[in-house]
Amino acid sequence: MSGKPINSEQVKLYMKKRKQGKSQEHAAAQCDFSERSGRRIDKGSLQPSDRKKRSWRTRQDPFVKIWESEIVPLLSKKSELTPMTLFERLQKDHPGEYPDSKLRTFQRKVSKWKALYGADKEVMFRQNQVAGRMGLSDFTQLKQVQITIGGEVFHHLLYHFRLAFSGWCSVKVVHGGESYAAFAEGLQDALQRLGGSPQEHRSDSLSAAFKNLNKDAATDTTKRYEQLCKHYDMVPTRNNRGKGHENGAVESPHGHLKKRIHQGLLLRGSNDFISISEYEDFLSEIVQTINQNKQDKIEEERNYLQPLPLQRTADYTELVVRVSTSSTIRVKRVLYTVPSRLIGRTLRVHIYDSRLEVYLGATHTETLERIFVKNNNHRAKQVDYRHVITSLERKPQAFRYSQLRDELLPDDNYKAVWEFLDLHQDAHKACKTMVGILALAHRADCEEKLGTYLRDLLKKKIVPSLYKLQQKFDTNKPHIPKVDVTQPPVSTYDTLLATYSTEVH
Repeated sequence: MSGKPINSEQVKLYMKKRKQGKSQEHAAAQCDFSERSGRRIDKGSLQPSDRKKRSWRTRQDPFVKIWESEIVPLLSKKSELTPMTLFERLQKDHPGEYPDSKLRTFQRKVSKWKALYGADKEVMFRQNQVAGRMGLSDFTQLKQVQITIGGEVFHHLLYHFRLAFSGWCSVKVVHGGESYAAFAEGLQDALQRLGGSPQEHRSDSLSAAFKNLNKDAATDTTKRYEQLCKHYDMVPTRNNRGKGHENGAVESPHGHLKKRIHQGLLLRGSNDFISISEYEDFLSEIVQTINQNKQDKIEEERNYLQPLPLQRTADYTELVVRVSTSSTIRVKRVLYTVPSRLIGRTLRVHIYDSRLEVYLGATHTETLERIFVKNNNHRAKQVDYRHVITSLERKPQAFRYSQLRDELLPDDNYKAVWEFLDLHQDAHKACKTMVGILALAHRADCEEKLGTYLRDLLKKKIVPSLYKLQQKFDTNKPHIPKVDVTQPPVSTYDTLLATYSTEVH
């Protein structure tokens, strides 16, 4: 009957009944199984459950001549050798004897030998997770989808923090590569959102954060990691190098997180975002949904978390630089402009993942967007014309051959204006007009609006007049009211003099 395995005796009896002329229905009923099973037996597609598996070879072993003499000695010395490596060795030593069609047979034979005589494999010991005990950090990358900001590819990583027990997670966009600053900022943001800290924090070996660091710098980073964990009363632990599975409580959820991001992008209908902040809001909604689905366990674990310290600890690296006579500083092989009033001063720069905070002594003076060098053999520039425009306006002819000329132009509209002016005006006037336009954009705070207006003028092949542009956009100029003065008639002075003469006498 249905659900019972059919043994070989039932099959034999069924076949006997069929030879006696019995119908499928009658023979199957006598053998205690369904007519459908009888049809399958007739077709040869049903085998009895107690049929013994074949333990003998049906074909001669093609590797019997060389197996014990050549392959086994190699496997015994170095069991990590792969079947493909050994098979290619065989083909080289015995030309024409072992075609590629024999590879699968050889792979099965090597696999069986390793199972019987090979080295012991590493065992994964599943862990019981305890509430409030462990939090884990790791960086991950979106490989299946490409995010764009304003149509341009946004190269980034995601910092992923997760509690092992409840699965509460936090995600932060990392603009550059893996670094201690990105790690420390992401971890502290996560703990602040969580409202407490676990007893232990585990990360990978931070090998990427140590890349290109000398011994002293690597030691300093190690100490800073330990001090960061101590600040939050967490025991710092790391995976053994190359043992990603030891961080499995966050490695595996990477895949689930990225799948949710991919699905969210499909529902959204576009991978392009207006700004980085819009993309971060998109990720926050996904993370919020993940955490809401685990709310019960999260609330349970929060009861076991440690209280946070009163303030955050440093999540940046510091660099001391001197401002050059060109009003620039150099940080991590990137040239940045700073306000020209700081020329000659020594600054402290706090280097975060996405920004630079500039200090003169203890006074914060500037926040700069951080730029990353895409190629290790190149350098980059981050130039803001506002920092130097006052000086440039006094000597506009320095613009033409300035090493920063192209970077001083804020966008493609202004670059097109310079090309147009350079083509239609003499060198002296072109520089004066271009610098005047930049000064106007800064003074009237109308960079985008002015750029759009200039673009429309270029489409009409109209050479922009600096004077007309100033009249149109420079609303910050003081307004001098027009005063109408009415000249009194001369006779009024005669009356005034006569009155004065009488009063004197």
